[in-house]
Order: sequence, then C-alpha cells, then structure tokens
Amino acid sequence: MTETANAARLVPGDIAPDFTLPDSEGNEVSLASYRGRRVVVYFYPAASTPGCTKQACDFRDSLAQLDNAGIDVLGISPDKPAKLVKFRDAEALTFPLLSDPERKVLAAYGAFGEKTMYGKKTIGVIRSTFVIGTDGTIEVAQYNVRATGHVAKLLRDLGLAAA
Repeated sequence: MTETANAARLVPGDIAPDFTLPDSEGNEVSLASYRGRRVVVYFYPAASTPGCTKQACDFRDSLAQLDNAGIDVLGISPDKPAKLVKFRDAEALTFPLLSDPERKVLAAYGAFGEKTMYGKKTIGVIRSTFVIGTDGTIEVAQYNVRATGHVAKLLRDLGLAAA
C-alpha cells in the first residue's frame, strides 16, 4: 500500500465500518455477526512482537471481565492467518485474531497511515482501539495507544475496573 495520508479518524457516534475478515483458522468473521453485543476491535502492528504480545495477553487476561459486561474482543493485524495461529497458540489467546493483509479494514478505521516511531515518520499500523456499541456505532475511539497499560485504562474508562 502506498498511501501516505491517514484516513479520516473515527469518533464516537460514527457508524463502525463493517468488515468480514478471515480468522487464524481461515474462517470468515463479520462485525455484523456481533450486533446486539458490544465489541472491542483493536488494531495491532504484528503478531508475536513484544508490545503486541503484551497487549494481546492483557486482553486475554481481562476477557472474563469484558465478557461479564457483554463485551467481545477482536484483534486485527496485517498478519496472515498462519502467523496468527502461531501467535494464538503460543500465548493461549481465546478471542478471534483477524487477518487484514490488504489493510483495507485498518484504513477504514484510520488505523493505518503515517506515524512517528523513534523520531522518524513511517507508514504503518497505528495501534488503535474501538468499542462498538450494540447498534454498530462507535462508543470509544482511541488512536496511538500504548501496548502496556492500555487494557487496564480501557477497563477503567468503561467502568469495569477501579479508577
């Protein structure tokens, strides 16, 4: 992908862009199938890297809390399903990891584009998290989140953990 401009960023109240992507097993997963439940959709740069592993394990360790609140979790990266299987199995992840190698869903959510890493401008995945309501609208849109501590902050923001 040669885009240099970031797609428009989503804000609370926007309709979440619908998508259907393959999971780690190659099964198609659609956002529409989650209507009626809230869902966290988070975008991460690459499976099995230190920050992405920390973030995925934090979501894994918080799944019971999220599930009790009626919230599902979907992780999306540009990784191919075969890499996602290894990541899922190595970290005992129990929520769907979806593959977006063409970065179309990443772009639709404004989670792919120009970013600054170590003082240099690059084009890549912008670590982002969204909470999508039961009606398919964006409740929370967070861009440039940190891998460490992000899930705990999200739980606090959603009223699911002590402040």
